[in-house]
Amino acid sequence: MIRASVLISAFVIFWFLAFFCLLPVGLGEIDPETGAPLSPKLPLKAAIATAAAVVLSAAFYALVLAGVIDV
Repeated sequence: MIRASVLISAFVIFWFLAFFCLLPVGLGEIDPETGAPLSPKLPLKAAIATAAAVVLSAAFYALVLAGVIDV
């Protein structure tokens, strides 16, 4: 039986990987005084990262069930 901690840990790792990959995408205009983006669109990036993490976690779970990956 697969432990829930393995699946939750895999999801968290996939989510952070996807989120950090999405951070520099589509920053738009930069504030000249602070150097920070004016509209970073963090909620949208978090939603996309969640969708990507769900897909990657499902693929990971399928590979574990198929016996390709042993946990």
